[in-house]
Amino acid sequence: MDHIFDENQPIYLQIKQRICAHILRGDYKAGEKLPGIVETAMQYKVNHNTIQRVYQELIRDGIAVSRRGEGTFVTDDVKILKKMEQELRTYALDSFIQEMLRLGYQMDGLAKIVEEYVKTQHGKDGKE
Repeated sequence: MDHIFDENQPIYLQIKQRICAHILRGDYKAGEKLPGIVETAMQYKVNHNTIQRVYQELIRDGIAVSRRGEGTFVTDDVKILKKMEQELRTYALDSFIQEMLRLGYQMDGLAKIVEEYVKTQHGKDGKE
């Protein structure tokens, strides 16, 4: 899988966001070991120092914990994982809103645009 990175944001932050998304989706569960640094570097096709920085950031934020001689694990702390979820949601919504405003849409019409999109793309109840 080729990983495409946005040139306007540091690669390590983009990888951190992707790993957080994996945690949010349940690909990496609370308490579960994250893949090793070299393996993850190969997966994202980046230098292992970049992944080391990603893991350091995850640990600094409390999202992951390091166990000496064992590796890096997703935290068991539900409060931290909930906070991460809220931050990812806010980031995604902020990005969407900024892009829509950049395209010329008005803030007061965005909710209707999203509602219409959900109805036409995913049925009347928003579920597939």
